[in-house]
Amino acid sequence: MIQEHPSYIYALKIVNNEISPPKLYFELNGEKKFIPPKYVKKQCQIFVDIADGKSDKYIINEKRVSKIDKILKVLKMAKGLKVGKSIYNSLAGYQWLLIVASLCTVYRSDVKKRRYETVILEICRKNGKTFIVALLILLLFYLEPKYSQFYSVAPDGALAKEIKKALEPLIKTNADIFEEGEFKILRDCIKHLFTDTIYTPLNYSKDRMDGKEPNVFVADEVGALPTDYAIEAMRSGQLLLYNKLGFIISTKYPTFDNPMETEVNYAKKVLDNTLPIPDESVFALLFEPNETKNWTNDDDIILQSNPLAIEIEAVYKSLLDKRTKAIEMESKRENFLTKHCNIIYQGAGTESYIDVNEVQKCRVDKIDWTGREVYLGVDLAMSNDNCAVGMVADDDGTILAEAIDFIPEGRIEEKNQTERINYYEFINALKCIACGDKVVDYSVIENYVFAIEEKYNVTVMGIGSDRFNAMSSAQKWDTKYNVVMVRQHSDTLHAPTKLLYEKIMDRKFKYESNKLLEINFQNAKCVYDTNMNRYIHKKKSNGKVDMVFALLDAIYLLQQESYLENGDFFVQVG
Repeated sequence: MIQEHPSYIYALKIVNNEISPPKLYFELNGEKKFIPPKYVKKQCQIFVDIADGKSDKYIINEKRVSKIDKILKVLKMAKGLKVGKSIYNSLAGYQWLLIVASLCTVYRSDVKKRRYETVILEICRKNGKTFIVALLILLLFYLEPKYSQFYSVAPDGALAKEIKKALEPLIKTNADIFEEGEFKILRDCIKHLFTDTIYTPLNYSKDRMDGKEPNVFVADEVGALPTDYAIEAMRSGQLLLYNKLGFIISTKYPTFDNPMETEVNYAKKVLDNTLPIPDESVFALLFEPNETKNWTNDDDIILQSNPLAIEIEAVYKSLLDKRTKAIEMESKRENFLTKHCNIIYQGAGTESYIDVNEVQKCRVDKIDWTGREVYLGVDLAMSNDNCAVGMVADDDGTILAEAIDFIPEGRIEEKNQTERINYYEFINALKCIACGDKVVDYSVIENYVFAIEEKYNVTVMGIGSDRFNAMSSAQKWDTKYNVVMVRQHSDTLHAPTKLLYEKIMDRKFKYESNKLLEINFQNAKCVYDTNMNRYIHKKKSNGKVDMVFALLDAIYLLQQESYLENGDFFVQVG
């Protein structure tokens, strides 16, 4: 009975909020009840419903569960705290759920056909993720058809071989259980000679991913991949397969625009059931905290991100020690929060302008610009670099914003490589315009500004621009609009920088989906002048910030005229 299986028991405890943390948790928190991560809970509810027979479409293939159990009862752990013990008795609850859900959830009408094609595991370091993936591959040697091909992909050679390095001890430790000559471990692959199945680790930086036909692939440390090329190449190779399976695995990385974040955000839409067309092929265990603000004293943040810390008190205690050091030493904070709490963090030492997660909370589906009075900001940097136009309006104390980038069309490939940004994505999303060849065509920007009133049905009240590189364009705009040269210095930009920050934190800032703008916010770094005025420093920022500067120039004009503070409009002079 699946209801008696460790995978079901774990999932049911998650659903019922009955997961019991170590005793130390209650010593530190009293009788506080631990709340599981919300997206893990949603996925567990789906699993429990299927196991309880509530799905008309899917069931758990209990014969396959039984076969897996028999294999794991005879195999022994190769290393770790439970070395020498049976794997069956050594697995953590989440590991059981991952195995059974991904390999044994099948169609009711065809028990050989698996439901899930993509399995996403977002989990912190030192939670057994590499081991569980290696174990899954070992099981799949016996469960997949003959002549199957398995691949793992990772950002570099060392990471690419981590799963192979975890698989080899499992095979060698259990050599007396396997038949003689069953596995052949080579430098570049592992062969299962009885089924002619081969597992090969691939290096993103050296190996071409195209032309492969993987029955199963594992993408490890996806957060460190520069693009999603490796994942999509693997998926393309699976197009004609009857049973396809891909594992997407990573911790958080200190950027929000990496391929793992794309996969995680998609998985959340799947679990929230907010996709236009539901996707039932994705299984995701997203071990990230429900709330991130009180990381210095909220033990739930550690446990929600580290499922092994719930079952092994020594792991929990070690993480508490790391948290104490992170509180006291800024240099350790980013690594602790990112790698041990699954929180994207850029520390104070980097002078981050604002947490991009706070910016994303201000994103809305649609802004109605019709009839509004707007202010424009234009950041015309060097002609061979990015330029931007920003637009803002006041909506009863809330700043409405829009921004668009301009890049040289002849340098797209170069910029994609050097900035590790896929500009084609943003051009297709109409958030970036490519113009000119090796330098930006200023006439395209000038015409874009002139067309804004008609495009958005608004009235342009003024244009703020940096004097540097903008005089010719400013003179053309000045024939129709009031153009103000905004001094790019802390004594001028401190006020709009401070206002924009406050509006975002108060959720009084709105913008339509614009990933490129979010990247600009993520890149923005601040410094303080001798009067402690805060301003964004272009040269010290981690990448392009032209869209943010365009908004700041526009907000500067908005401040000069009228914005809502404490319920009243006022004019700021000077």
